[in-house]
Amino acid sequence: MMRRTIATLAAALALGAAALAPVAPAHADSAGPAIAAGIGGFALGAIAGGALANSAPPVVYAPPPVYVAPPPACWVERRPVFDEFGVVVGSQPRRICQ
Repeated sequence: MMRRTIATLAAALALGAAALAPVAPAHADSAGPAIAAGIGGFALGAIAGGALANSAPPVVYAPPPVYVAPPPACWVERRPVFDEFGVVVGSQPRRICQ
């Protein structure tokens, strides 16, 4: 965060200094100002690009996962049927679930 602030401040100072610099008439026989402008523009672009490249990625909030219980495990078993004396007289199907 501090690096971004410093880069922004440096870019603002460079633009402010360029706006306040005295304007000289253009001379067709001199390439110095064009070279200086190219170097200054490259430096300003490198500063701004570095500030943008080092910025943090955007935070994306995802909804919390939703728990869905699995369906119950059920099966059919044959259970014995007893008479009043405790003797097995047959069987009956019965559904068992966990």
